[in-house]
Amino acid sequence: MASRLIRRRAKGALKHLRANSQPFGTTGAFVPDALVVGARHLEVGSGVVATFAVTGYPREVHLGWLQPLLTYPGRVDVSLHIEPIDPVTAANHLKKQLARLEAGRRHSYEHGHLLDPNVEAATEDAYDLSARVARGEGKLFRAGLYVAVHAADKDALADEVATVKSLAASLLMDCKPTTYRALQGWLTCLPMGLDLIRMRRTFDTAALSAAFPFTSPDLPAPDPSSAAAPTGVLYGYNLASQGLVHWDRFAQDNHNSVVLGRSGSGKSYLVKLELLRSLYRGVEVHVVDPEDEYARLAGAVGGTHVRLGSADVRLNPFELPIRTTPDGRRSASRDAFVRRSLFLHTFLAVLCNEQPTPTHRAALDRAIAETYRAVGITNDPRSWNRPAPLLADLEATLARSKAPLSGDLAARLHPYVHGAFADMFAGPTSCRPEGNLVVFSLRDLPDELKSVGTLMVLDQVWRQVAETSERRPRLVVVDEAWLLMRQPAGAEFLFRMVKSSRKRWAGLTVATQDTADVLGTDLGRAVVANSATHVLLRQAPSAIDEVTQAFDLSDGERQFLLSAQQGQGLLSTGTHRVAFEGIASAFEHDLITSDPAELALRASAGSDQDDERYLDLGDPLLNEDDLGDDPAERVDLDAS
Repeated sequence: MASRLIRRRAKGALKHLRANSQPFGTTGAFVPDALVVGARHLEVGSGVVATFAVTGYPREVHLGWLQPLLTYPGRVDVSLHIEPIDPVTAANHLKKQLARLEAGRRHSYEHGHLLDPNVEAATEDAYDLSARVARGEGKLFRAGLYVAVHAADKDALADEVATVKSLAASLLMDCKPTTYRALQGWLTCLPMGLDLIRMRRTFDTAALSAAFPFTSPDLPAPDPSSAAAPTGVLYGYNLASQGLVHWDRFAQDNHNSVVLGRSGSGKSYLVKLELLRSLYRGVEVHVVDPEDEYARLAGAVGGTHVRLGSADVRLNPFELPIRTTPDGRRSASRDAFVRRSLFLHTFLAVLCNEQPTPTHRAALDRAIAETYRAVGITNDPRSWNRPAPLLADLEATLARSKAPLSGDLAARLHPYVHGAFADMFAGPTSCRPEGNLVVFSLRDLPDELKSVGTLMVLDQVWRQVAETSERRPRLVVVDEAWLLMRQPAGAEFLFRMVKSSRKRWAGLTVATQDTADVLGTDLGRAVVANSATHVLLRQAPSAIDEVTQAFDLSDGERQFLLSAQQGQGLLSTGTHRVAFEGIASAFEHDLITSDPAELALRASAGSDQDDERYLDLGDPLLNEDDLGDDPAERVDLDAS
């Protein structure tokens, strides 16, 4: 009779599996060849499985407390069933529970018995939970946690069960086998949403969220006070525990990031991946692109792409930062004229590739003031709306001046006014791009102008970030920052941006393959010190000593950075570090890859797509309807 009942239950289970497998493919695709039901285990096909229900839990848990169980190296299925409790039912249940606990405490007190510590702790927890539910700070849920352990035979299953139970005990969890309900336990652990065991425990919102299986225990949770900030992006998965690494730069003390890695380590790939996922969160991004690697991405998301070096693109460093208010009036800060004059000193120092002497600086300061006066611009703010002078006007002023070294300065400016590099400064600024993503490409600029081009672009971006009246999160990405940091004046300008970006709700991303330019100078080390997020990818043996000293790496971390594969790196946020590997969907990879072999293969196959195939991120929030019907071309919004 017992064997007949077991066979009947097995047939019912197979019938249920066939019914549930039909929507996913061929009938019976997920049905085992045979099913033998025992008292504490099942023989499913060629394997054996035992199921346990968690009946005891730790009193206090932290984020990701289930991670050791989820990353167990053997084959283990963990099933968490959650059922919300109606607020009225929850309040009545808590009220009755508090009444029972208080009655027990008073009975012990009246009869002179010692207080039970477990009852005292349960009473305090019940009072705290009742208060939070009454204030609407949390809700109650019934949750069942079940574990299915798989093995090849019964002997191996016994060893696996003992190991899993020891691991659960180390997490202060009590696991009980589903004796004489092995079939129901196995079905409960299948992804069908069936809880046939129904051994539940009441959880509040905080405790249940800590059990979320994709919470990374390796990085601190975002600051609750930063609720208005973006929710962060997915970087990849943890190489040690296989948990997800999700990080929010805008929830840190500052929003700056430094990415260091040798050529070919996946530095630009990771930066573009973070950029794309930040766009999903409504973050405005400006990019200084020295190699035109972001053009395809900008076209895909409806961004603006500006090619410096083109005949129709000009930048005038003399223009004052005038902004337009919502009512249409034009205004500027009180010290705009002084700040612009000081910036011109930095601009000319980078342009001439030499730090000016005090005599040069004095002559240049007088010439700048005289050049502005020649077009009617003075310290009076009412004159700031007049057309700004050009670099040619400054060169003419220096040539006419009788001050010492003025002629020398005029001669140094001659190539940029009348020579081969004159096109970029030959007229007023011709581009003031706006949008969710703005990419400034420097590839068409001569090598002699790339440093000053980077400086001019950062000046344009910073003026928009600092002077705009719209408050929104922004990222400024400087790829291959060594182009600017090799100049002392350029490194100083970058340092000032790093120091001031947090006040403007902006974050600066400095990515470079030349570690010596960053860690070899005081200003470079100051940029690193003022960045809350550090990403270290594979390092060259010649640079690993400097990186080890600057970031206080252990021997294991040092060896990891020397042998890391492409895309693998170390995310460091002060005292918290995690080794991760960046992951991208196929659609994201298609937009951000810069592998020459892959791009050549795609071009030869004629697979380059038109812009309408790509995303439209004109709206800060991505609509799922914009992703198309092809599953292979869809971005996993939840994962990103």
